[in-house]
Amino acid sequence: MKRLLIVALGLAVYVPGPAAMAQESFRVELGRDGETIGDMRPVFLEFKSRPMPAISPREVARRYQRLFDNSDEPEVRIDALNRLSNIQKATNEDVSFSNEREQQVYQQALDSYEAILDRGSYQGRLDELLYQMAKAHAYTGQAEESIDRLRQLVGLYPSSTLVPEARFRIAEAAFSAGDYAVAESEYSRVISGEGSDSLKTKARYMQGWSQYKQGPAAWDRSGETFMAVLDRFDDETDSFRRIPTSDAGLVEDTFRIMALMAAEDRGADSLDGWLNSVGGRDYGYLLYDRLADYYASNTRYEDAVEVNRHFVGAHGNHASVPAFLSQNVDVWLMAGRTDRAREARAEYVRSFAGESRYQSLARSDQGRWQEFSRLLADYHYDQAENAGADRRREQFRLAADYYRQLAARVTDPGEVLRLSGDAFLQAGEYRQALNGFQQAAYDTSGYQGAADAAWAAIVLQRKAVDGHYELELTLDELASEAERLAKTFPGDRRLPGLNADIANRMLARNRRDDALKFAEAAIAHPAASAGEQYSAWLVSGEAFVGAESYGLAENAWRKSLALLNSGALPDRQDEDRRSLQRQLAGSIYQQGEQAANEGRTDQAVAHYQRVESVLAGSDIAIKGRYDAANTLLQAERWQAAVNELNRFRADYPQHELAGTVSEKLVFAYQSSGQPVRAADELMAEADGNAPTWEQQLRAAELYHKADAHERRNRIYVAWLDQGDPAAAPPDSDAHIRNQTMRQRLVAAGVEPRRYRAELVASEVTSQWHSDDTLAWAGRAAIELGEQEAARFAAVPLQHPLGPSLKRKQEAMAAARERFMQAEQLGGDTFRSEVLFHRAELYRQMADDLMASEAPAELNELETMQYQMLLEEEAYPFEEKAIRLHAENHQRLADGHFDHWVEQSLQVLAKLFSGRYDRDVRWMTWNEESNDGA
Repeated sequence: MKRLLIVALGLAVYVPGPAAMAQESFRVELGRDGETIGDMRPVFLEFKSRPMPAISPREVARRYQRLFDNSDEPEVRIDALNRLSNIQKATNEDVSFSNEREQQVYQQALDSYEAILDRGSYQGRLDELLYQMAKAHAYTGQAEESIDRLRQLVGLYPSSTLVPEARFRIAEAAFSAGDYAVAESEYSRVISGEGSDSLKTKARYMQGWSQYKQGPAAWDRSGETFMAVLDRFDDETDSFRRIPTSDAGLVEDTFRIMALMAAEDRGADSLDGWLNSVGGRDYGYLLYDRLADYYASNTRYEDAVEVNRHFVGAHGNHASVPAFLSQNVDVWLMAGRTDRAREARAEYVRSFAGESRYQSLARSDQGRWQEFSRLLADYHYDQAENAGADRRREQFRLAADYYRQLAARVTDPGEVLRLSGDAFLQAGEYRQALNGFQQAAYDTSGYQGAADAAWAAIVLQRKAVDGHYELELTLDELASEAERLAKTFPGDRRLPGLNADIANRMLARNRRDDALKFAEAAIAHPAASAGEQYSAWLVSGEAFVGAESYGLAENAWRKSLALLNSGALPDRQDEDRRSLQRQLAGSIYQQGEQAANEGRTDQAVAHYQRVESVLAGSDIAIKGRYDAANTLLQAERWQAAVNELNRFRADYPQHELAGTVSEKLVFAYQSSGQPVRAADELMAEADGNAPTWEQQLRAAELYHKADAHERRNRIYVAWLDQGDPAAAPPDSDAHIRNQTMRQRLVAAGVEPRRYRAELVASEVTSQWHSDDTLAWAGRAAIELGEQEAARFAAVPLQHPLGPSLKRKQEAMAAARERFMQAEQLGGDTFRSEVLFHRAELYRQMADDLMASEAPAELNELETMQYQMLLEEEAYPFEEKAIRLHAENHQRLADGHFDHWVEQSLQVLAKLFSGRYDRDVRWMTWNEESNDGA
């Protein structure tokens, strides 16, 4: 595990035991007396050093050893040992006794010490002698004797400078003997005495051990004691940043024993109590660290992690929090629990996710945060790829969140941003995914995958526009993104296909200008494939058609066809070619329409006729030919139109449009003043079928206008003959048409009596009339009446009178009926004429009766009587004649004067010469205004 101490400390903890303490030296000077108590040697009384003789140190040492062995004087023997020690120090050469010999020498030295004490006289200091004896006893394994001598020293010489070390040795002896309360007390005397700070620190350290050994009841005291040790080193080592090598073990052991004690007690809560009891310490975090280390080294991984979390929870803003959280990762890795290590990484990342917290981290900790974030992101991404449907989104979302956090804090975030976009996409967070791709593409510098990230954004937006993702994006946003891609990565080979796709989308929304812009970009791109160009040209064609730019559309269709015919598009079949040809033909045709609408007849006709060169025999080509003729008709270029129409009918006799050519030819002939040719066109057989009555009647009118009466009359007669003359026509137009035909036939002398009779009969029975039909029928009735009147006049009254009179009366009745029909039909128009003719019928009857011969067998008287009877029969007729003529005469009073009124006056003048035979001039009266006169 990573250690929190800046200076690395050893993990071994030396806890003195009874056996070891029996051989420990008095002076606990680590590094000088030896690393362990077993390595220490007794220290002898020091005498004043003298210069070394001019012989080798080994020879000098040999002589002093001989002196020790041969002398019987204790002082001499002690002095010899002292000098051997001085030689050893001065020369750094090994001039000491062997191990076996050394034990014998020290035992002999003890005898010398005892002898000096027994004698009671000694030129040196007795406290020092007692001290040396105690050490010699200790070295030779006589612990109790050694302690006795030390107690003797302390009791006899309390002011001696050797007392602190003596007391320390007495405390150690109690500790080794298991008298921990005594040891605690003795160590307390050392601490409160006159010894050096170093010795007091060691005493306080051992006092803490003594308290620890007394059990849980004394652990609070032990904790305070050990912290006092640490307090001293905290002050002297700049918060443990510069620990001398000689003190490193002690410091480390102090931390370790406190960790051990806390682990055996209440763990982190114990540390809390000890620290709180002294008001807290800056180095307190090191205690929690050692406790976590202790747990981890003893495979108590859960406890180790809990300690770290305990510290983080209580000291969330401490500078060591990142290290504690990081140690949790190490602990779980040590335990082989990669899952828990991953959770620890997540906790670390989560703890410093906020910007202020992250910025508070050291650079190395920031690097660790980035490392953990990437590991977690990659892990969840990998898990998502292999997860079931239920967990897939969740795992991708976690990965995406880690990638997104990490991207803001790494130097080169491009790849991380792209991965965040991909993970968000898989998680269904489409807006976040889009942001990730866009940032990777456009907000990073030097990212090699920027173009691919930009393309990923395009793909996402395109699917969103298509409705595959729950993300509201417009086509305009997709178009803007495409333009951004083109501006940033102009050489990207995917651009032509993208532009062609957007062009198609714009076209589908009838946004022709935008469609053209993207289509042109696709076509112009140097990397555009034949298929992409083909697609873009198709869009251009459609857009130009929609904008009614048919010339440009024609160019687009021709470009498309050229690509198709080049063989570069093997997957495109004949169906595409036929479709393009139809589009091309349509554009040419529409150019013809535009030219025609603008009055450019020649260009219109040329475009219409050009269609056939593109798609011969097609409906649109045939229609183009047809419309070329129509255009000529609209331009009133009659002969050219006639020629084109005739050519069209000759080329496409079976086409449905050929059936309308005749009508257009009729129009052209009529418009160009050729009614007979128009009529002939109407009368021509079509497909072996005779012309319809409608065509024939129209032809008859055209013949009538051209004065081709004979052709006209044949049609009239055939028409009138094919129906029942007595049948009522279906409508007013039919009635007037039929009456017109009859009138024209009468005027042409074709069976006039028949058609006059039909005129009168049809008009009398019809519910429809016009001024012309009434006048025609009225005139016909008069003419028929005149014919009947002539027949009436031609019937002679012969003897016997009865039969001839009957014939005469029948003829008169027929004439009278016609005249009455004329008056009925013509009204006031024919009244004068009808009155005259009717009056003349009666007058003629009267005259014919008076002129008839009497039977030859009558005598004169009978003849006179017969004549009188005739006069009586004739008189009523004459009276009726006079009355009718007089009625005609009365029309003068109403301002009516015409030929028939004058004729009636002439008749009246003959009948009543005295009254009517006057030399006057009859004229009509026209009452005019006098203009105010």
